Amino acid sequence: MHIVLDDTAMTAAGQGNILASRLIHRAHAEAGWFLYAPACALVEADRTRPGTAGHLAALPGITVLDLDLSAALALARQETWAAAHSQFAAQPTPDRPDGAIIATTAPKRWEGEPVRVLDLST
Repeated sequence: MHIVLDDTAMTAAGQGNILASRLIHRAHAEAGWFLYAPACALVEADRTRPGTAGHLAALPGITVLDLDLSAALALARQETWAAAHSQFAAQPTPDRPDGAIIATTAPKRWEGEPVRVLDLST
């Protein structure tokens, strides 16, 4: 299971959201669970809730995704860096042929986008 945390999910995790906490626990404790934090979304989450970036980046079950050239080019076509980097990270890759699911507390943000969403707001 490959899951990308968007900035809203990261902020929610820092505020004790039980569903986000379960994802973090699974990524740390269970084989086959992978949790990703795109750098641009991490920055936005830290702006919303200072300390979030350092906390999440220190967790062993989370992989921080750098902003490489292909991600930067994808960002140029989107409205916000956080959402664009999350969407880019969720796209299929050789390691993740089915792509990844975006975990979010703002599922309406992703309506009409070519991504699968896991709603953490309930």
